[in-house]
Amino acid sequence: MARIEGVDLPRNKRVDIALTYIYGVGREIAKRILDEAQVEHHIRAQDLSEVEVAAIRDVIQRRHKVEGDLRKEVAMNIKRLIDINCYRGIRHKRGLPVRGQRTHTNARTRKGPRRAVRRR
Repeated sequence: MARIEGVDLPRNKRVDIALTYIYGVGREIAKRILDEAQVEHHIRAQDLSEVEVAAIRDVIQRRHKVEGDLRKEVAMNIKRLIDINCYRGIRHKRGLPVRGQRTHTNARTRKGPRRAVRRR
């Protein structure tokens, strides 16, 4: 089983899809990584040789910020917004949508489950 950046890649998926299981790697970046590492896109992750895995790992470490480093950077960016008390920071602090979506209805994912209104 191929292990890259602390993530076990699913064995039976194509390698370009399997790379998207790494936080910070989407379809386009996965294709660029494979092109640079000179690995075929259509082979399965279980069929990768150790040399190919090492080439992919090397490209990711040299060129891309993924997993822990990326999560830390995103968290620091959100913390900075909260600290400077900008509009987006306030929305993050209150757990509301940040990018201008309506909240009168919808936004249940961000706001959480409905809280019942109690009557006396």
